[in-house]
Amino acid sequence: MHVSHLALHNFRSYTLADVELGPGVTAFVGRNGQGKTNLIEAIDYLSRLSSHRVSSDAPLIKAGAPQAIVRAAVVKDGRTAVLEVELNPGKSNKGRINKSTLPRVRDLVGLVRTVVFSPEDLTLVKGDPGDRRRFLDDLLVLRTPRLSGILSDHDRILKQRATLLKTAGNARRGSSSAEGALSTLDVWDSHLARVGAELLAERIALVTELTPYVGAAYAAVARGASRDDAGLDYKASFGLPDVDAVAPDRTVLEHALLDELVRRRPDELDRGVCLVGPHRDDLVLSLGLHATGEAGEGGSRLPVKGYASHGESWSFALALRLASYDLLRSDGDDPILILDDVFAELDTERRAQLAVLVADAEQVLVTAAVPADVPEVLAGVRYTVAGGEVTREAGAPRS
Repeated sequence: MHVSHLALHNFRSYTLADVELGPGVTAFVGRNGQGKTNLIEAIDYLSRLSSHRVSSDAPLIKAGAPQAIVRAAVVKDGRTAVLEVELNPGKSNKGRINKSTLPRVRDLVGLVRTVVFSPEDLTLVKGDPGDRRRFLDDLLVLRTPRLSGILSDHDRILKQRATLLKTAGNARRGSSSAEGALSTLDVWDSHLARVGAELLAERIALVTELTPYVGAAYAAVARGASRDDAGLDYKASFGLPDVDAVAPDRTVLEHALLDELVRRRPDELDRGVCLVGPHRDDLVLSLGLHATGEAGEGGSRLPVKGYASHGESWSFALALRLASYDLLRSDGDDPILILDDVFAELDTERRAQLAVLVADAEQVLVTAAVPADVPEVLAGVRYTVAGGEVTREAGAPRS
């Protein structure tokens, strides 16, 4: 799979942009603030309908423009399809395939698959649990696009239930106008348990499947590391029942989640927030003690956050992205690899290791501030990005 052509209209800094792409490596080189990241962000947006840089669509639309359009020709198995998303501020976005409007914009999700490496990846290791939950959910949706509907349902239920908890909390304190909230809370508890169990099961299975890929990737990018050094564990907001980690029983998880909601209801009513569910979970990243330089018995692990060095943290972040790529690749398609200013953040050794590991991908898109930041092994087509213009360098070889 690769993108052969990208067209933008009122997206980020571009009033219009038209870029020819192809298999192999394409690098966009230019000083910061010139718009090179906006190009690859547009392709990633088509993949997931969200940005790796911002949490809402508003910043993606050029200031003062009524809408933005991202259009890409995607080649898969020798056939080309034109995917398009129209971003409409204050209204529903629209998706199209070969100019035919889709019933739902989310039907675009997963038709083109991307894995993005960026300086922000360090937050996967050092950031809040929400960063790691988003990492898991993005990967889930790319592999199984129908799960975007589950995530939307889960968010909707959480918002409705949070409103009820606040209203019902007032009812407990004597507000007669809010008495009806308690009677409907049971219904929303059931909704949350059902949808939450689906999401919980998918995440648990994903972590199980992803773990060996992370181990292999960490061994590839960290000096002297082995496949057993890096570990992943799913930490739920309550004690999980004993379920098969490969194919968790959703019914068992649903009953356990519902029981915990009942048990924690007094606390939730007092605080007016949802304390139980996948939105409170975390992905625990760990390293073997010898890998972190700590003393201890063999086989023991320590959390990466708080114990790993800066270099080890970067290696783990790279391992998570490489593992995502390898897992998606195992499904049958090479995802598009996007390396967004990541080489400038890495030391010489990690830069060289990462370049070698990704060089054989079907399509690699690189952004860099200066040509020297692009490793020699990733020589390919090169564009200069300056002043809103994207110019292919003369004599640049076609990959």
